[in-house]
Amino acid sequence: MKKNQVFYIVAMLMAVMGISSCSETDDSKEEFVNWQEKNDSYFSTAYQAAKANANGTYKLIHNWSFNDSVATDPANYIVVKVLNEGKGSGCPLYTDSVRVHYEGRLIPSTSFPSGWVFDSSWSGDYNLKTMVPVVLSPSNCVDGFATALQNMHIGDRWQVTIPYQLGYGTNDYSSSGSTVTIPGYSNLVFDITLVAYYRAGASIPSWKAKAKRGVESTSSTGYWVTE
Repeated sequence: MKKNQVFYIVAMLMAVMGISSCSETDDSKEEFVNWQEKNDSYFSTAYQAAKANANGTYKLIHNWSFNDSVATDPANYIVVKVLNEGKGSGCPLYTDSVRVHYEGRLIPSTSFPSGWVFDSSWSGDYNLKTMVPVVLSPSNCVDGFATALQNMHIGDRWQVTIPYQLGYGTNDYSSSGSTVTIPGYSNLVFDITLVAYYRAGASIPSWKAKAKRGVESTSSTGYWVTE
C-alpha cells in the first residue's frame, strides 16, 4: 500500500472517530445541560408555589424520618399537588405493603418538554378501569416516594415532586438489570394513586378476586378498595 493511501485511511478513521465522539458527548450535554442548576431552580419554584397555596390543593410534607425541628431546608420536603382526594381514613406504615398506580418523570429537558417518563405501572392513558396496580413497600422506595405513601389515603391521586436529595441523589442511578439510567441531580415527578394497603405480615388478596371497585373494605390485617 502506498504512503499516501495509508495517510488517507488514517485520516478518515480519525475523522469518523472524532465525529462519533463529539456527537455522543454533545447529545448527552444538550439533553441535560446545567442539570443540577435546572433541578434546583425547578424545585425551588415548586416549593414556593406550594407554600403560598397550601390550602388543600397543595401540600408540603417533610421527609418521613425527620421531625419538624430537623426539617429546616426545602430539600427536606416533597411538594404535593392533590389531583383527587380519597375517602380512606388511615395511611400506610413504612413496613406495610401497598397497591398503587404510578408514573415517574424527570423535569422538562431538551427532547422531553413534559419530562422523560422513566418508569410507569401502566401503559396508554390513565384509566382506573383498565389499569392494574402494582404491589410494593414504602420501605423499598426512595425517601420521597415513601414519604408520600405514608401520608396518602385510599383513593388519593397525587402529583409528587421529589427533590433529588430525597430521590436518587447526585450520582447517576440504574437499578439492577435495568437499561434505564436516571442522571444525578434529578428531581422526580410522580403521579401516584393509592389503591390499597396491607399491614406487615398480612396476606395480600388477589386483585381479580375483588368485587366492584369503589367500596372500601377493612379487616384486622389489611385495608383495600374492592374491585
